[in-house]
Amino acid sequence: MAKILIVDDDPDFVSVVRSILQPEGYEISTASNGDQALKMMKKDKPDLVLLDIMMSYVLDGVDVSRKMAEDPQLKGTPVLLVTSLTVTPESALFPTDEDIPVDGWITKPVNPTQLKERIAALLARG
Repeated sequence: MAKILIVDDDPDFVSVVRSILQPEGYEISTASNGDQALKMMKKDKPDLVLLDIMMSYVLDGVDVSRKMAEDPQLKGTPVLLVTSLTVTPESALFPTDEDIPVDGWITKPVNPTQLKERIAALLARG
Protein backbone atom coordinates (compact mmCIF):
# COMPACT_ATOMS: atom_id res chain seq x y z
CA MET A 1 0.00 0.00 0.00
CA ALA A 2 1.02 3.61 -0.37
CA LYS A 3 3.53 5.33 1.91
CA ILE A 4 2.27 8.56 3.48
CA LEU A 5 4.47 11.04 5.32
CA ILE A 6 2.60 13.13 7.89
CA VAL A 7 4.49 16.36 8.59
CA ASP A 8 3.08 18.17 11.63
CA ASP A 9 4.46 19.41 14.93
CA ASP A 10 1.27 18.52 16.83
CA PRO A 11 1.62 14.97 18.17
CA ASP A 12 -2.11 14.74 18.88
CA PHE A 13 -2.96 15.57 15.26
CA VAL A 14 -0.39 13.04 14.03
CA SER A 15 -1.87 10.38 16.30
CA VAL A 16 -5.42 11.06 15.10
CA VAL A 17 -4.45 11.01 11.42
CA ARG A 18 -2.42 7.84 11.92
CA SER A 19 -5.49 6.19 13.52
CA ILE A 20 -7.58 7.23 10.50
CA LEU A 21 -5.13 6.10 7.81
CA GLN A 22 -3.44 2.96 9.15
CA PRO A 23 -6.66 0.89 9.12
CA GLU A 24 -6.89 1.77 5.41
CA GLY A 25 -3.59 -0.04 4.89
CA TYR A 26 -1.35 2.99 4.41
CA GLU A 27 2.25 2.85 5.61
CA ILE A 28 2.67 5.92 7.82
CA SER A 29 5.82 7.81 8.72
CA THR A 30 5.99 11.14 10.53
CA ALA A 31 8.14 14.25 10.80
CA SER A 32 7.67 17.14 13.19
CA ASN A 33 9.22 19.90 11.08
CA GLY A 34 10.14 20.77 7.52
CA ASP A 35 13.85 20.01 7.74
CA GLN A 36 13.25 16.57 9.20
CA ALA A 37 10.61 15.88 6.54
CA LEU A 38 12.92 16.79 3.66
CA LYS A 39 15.69 14.56 5.02
CA MET A 40 13.25 11.67 5.42
CA MET A 41 11.88 12.14 1.89
CA LYS A 42 15.40 12.01 0.43
CA LYS A 43 16.04 8.65 2.14
CA ASP A 44 12.66 7.08 1.43
CA LYS A 45 10.38 8.92 -0.96
CA PRO A 46 6.74 8.80 0.13
CA ASP A 47 3.82 8.34 -2.24
CA LEU A 48 2.04 11.33 -0.66
CA VAL A 49 2.86 14.03 1.89
CA LEU A 50 0.31 15.40 4.32
CA LEU A 51 1.92 18.73 5.21
CA ASP A 52 1.02 21.24 7.92
CA ILE A 53 1.63 24.90 7.10
CA MET A 54 2.58 26.17 10.56
CA MET A 55 5.37 24.28 12.29
CA SER A 56 8.82 25.66 13.15
CA TYR A 57 7.65 28.99 11.75
CA VAL A 58 4.45 30.29 10.19
CA LEU A 59 5.04 29.21 6.58
CA ASP A 60 7.30 26.18 7.16
CA GLY A 61 4.99 23.88 5.18
CA VAL A 62 4.80 26.26 2.23
CA ASP A 63 8.60 26.40 2.10
CA VAL A 64 8.80 22.59 2.22
CA SER A 65 6.39 22.31 -0.71
CA ARG A 66 8.50 24.77 -2.71
CA LYS A 67 11.72 22.87 -1.96
CA MET A 68 10.01 19.63 -3.01
CA ALA A 69 8.91 21.22 -6.31
CA GLU A 70 12.50 22.31 -7.02
CA ASP A 71 14.01 18.90 -6.20
CA PRO A 72 14.06 16.48 -9.18
CA GLN A 73 13.77 13.51 -6.80
CA LEU A 74 10.74 14.89 -4.93
CA LYS A 75 9.03 16.88 -7.66
CA GLY A 76 5.71 15.32 -8.53
CA THR A 77 5.12 13.81 -5.10
CA PRO A 78 1.50 14.68 -4.22
CA VAL A 79 1.20 17.17 -1.36
CA LEU A 80 -1.99 17.74 0.62
CA LEU A 81 -1.59 20.87 2.72
CA VAL A 82 -3.28 20.81 6.12
CA THR A 83 -4.06 24.03 7.92
CA SER A 84 -5.98 25.65 10.69
CA LEU A 85 -4.49 28.94 9.48
CA THR A 86 -7.71 30.09 7.85
CA VAL A 87 -9.35 30.39 11.27
CA THR A 88 -6.49 32.11 13.12
CA PRO A 89 -5.22 35.68 13.40
CA GLU A 90 -2.15 34.55 11.40
CA SER A 91 -4.29 34.01 8.30
CA ALA A 92 -3.24 37.46 7.08
CA LEU A 93 0.34 36.14 6.81
CA PHE A 94 -0.63 33.43 4.35
CA PRO A 95 0.48 34.14 0.77
CA THR A 96 -2.65 34.50 -1.35
CA ASP A 97 -1.10 35.72 -4.62
CA GLU A 98 1.70 33.21 -4.88
CA ASP A 99 1.71 29.86 -6.58
CA ILE A 100 2.07 27.29 -3.84
CA PRO A 101 3.07 23.92 -5.31
CA VAL A 102 0.54 21.67 -3.58
CA ASP A 103 -2.11 19.34 -4.93
CA GLY A 104 -4.84 20.22 -2.48
CA TRP A 105 -5.85 21.71 0.86
CA ILE A 106 -7.72 20.38 3.85
CA THR A 107 -8.56 22.26 7.04
CA LYS A 108 -8.15 21.26 10.65
CA PRO A 109 -9.91 19.66 12.34
CA VAL A 110 -9.95 17.11 9.53
CA ASN A 111 -13.05 15.21 8.57
CA PRO A 112 -11.90 11.55 8.43
CA THR A 113 -14.06 10.64 5.43
CA GLN A 114 -12.97 13.73 3.50
CA LEU A 115 -9.31 13.08 4.35
CA LYS A 116 -9.47 9.48 3.11
CA GLU A 117 -11.28 10.53 -0.08
CA ARG A 118 -8.80 13.31 -0.86
CA ILE A 119 -5.81 11.02 -0.28
CA ALA A 120 -7.31 8.24 -2.40
CA ALA A 121 -8.00 10.70 -5.24
CA LEU A 122 -4.47 12.11 -5.18
CA LEU A 123 -2.89 8.66 -5.12
CA ALA A 124 -5.10 7.51 -7.99
CA ARG A 125 -3.80 10.38 -10.16
CA GLY A 126 -0.21 9.23 -9.82
